Amino acid sequence: MHAQGRSVGLGLALVSALAFGGSGVAAKPLIEAGLDPLHVVWLRVAGAALVMLPLAWRHRALVRRKPVLLAGFGLLAIAGVQGFYFASLSRIPVGVALLIEYLAPALVLGWVRFVQRRPVTRAAAVGVVLAVGGLACVVEVWAGLSFDALGLLLALGAACCQVGYFVLSDQSGEGDDAVDPLGVIAYGLLVGAGVMTVIAQPWNMRWGILGGAVDMGGSQVQAWALLGWVVLIATVVAYVTGVKSIRRLSPQVAGVLACLEAVIATVAAWVLLREHLSTPQIVGGAVVLIGAFIAQSSTPKAPSEGPVAGGVPDAGEGGRDGDITDTEGALSAGRTSP
Repeated sequence: MHAQGRSVGLGLALVSALAFGGSGVAAKPLIEAGLDPLHVVWLRVAGAALVMLPLAWRHRALVRRKPVLLAGFGLLAIAGVQGFYFASLSRIPVGVALLIEYLAPALVLGWVRFVQRRPVTRAAAVGVVLAVGGLACVVEVWAGLSFDALGLLLALGAACCQVGYFVLSDQSGEGDDAVDPLGVIAYGLLVGAGVMTVIAQPWNMRWGILGGAVDMGGSQVQAWALLGWVVLIATVVAYVTGVKSIRRLSPQVAGVLACLEAVIATVAAWVLLREHLSTPQIVGGAVVLIGAFIAQSSTPKAPSEGPVAGGVPDAGEGGRDGDITDTEGALSAGRTSP
């Protein structure tokens, strides 16, 4: 039974990685067709929030119990990460933008070591060094920063938003006070949709683009089909399958599979969008992923810590709620990918 549950968990995790990894590839043609990146974010978040509305109603008690957590998830993990990530796609390749987000483990460990003044393992420090070194290859620093500097900063902003949520997850509660991650995701999407409505001002959107076809690596694809993928697959299915998979897998295994998202995004962008990377960039990307994996898998796990998904605590076996007891625990298992 345990082996069967693990197999199901691996399958769900792979589905989640495929879904998350395809978000940028589906969104970039819409942006290049003339939609503002913030409008694409609003469409994604608002559409997913509408689909998840029944779950939000089911977990409506969370509004009273964890208002700060819900606001933080909506502002950082939803609006912040998605907004910065999609904005970066208008300036740099999909794979590069996502790889920069994988600096989040390094940034979190920096927070733990230098702000919270807590020790980190030597292996985690090695992982950070590898991730930063690999990133230098990805952006080809020897060529005088060949990529758009603003695009790199926007992608780094997405990584910083992930760090903010990992830190916020310290207060997510434990035992009877722990929360259901699906409820947090549903309310996070609602909060994110509200924030993005004010920021993106969708009433100024070029709605006509959604009714036509857009270019995707030389092929014409219906814009509404790409938007449907972004909302239903890359957001709703990605988050829900991610939550379900973490219940059946260890944080270390989850960390490995999360790294597949960057690989999937890069390969998909290469095949579908014709975004070719040089050999040093490919090698550097592999080093970033290895470093991120080492940093995640080497973080210590607190005795009472339960699995988490999407950066929020997950319910354990038998209906017992898990919890996050420290930032490093959230880092080792959490994910708020684009």
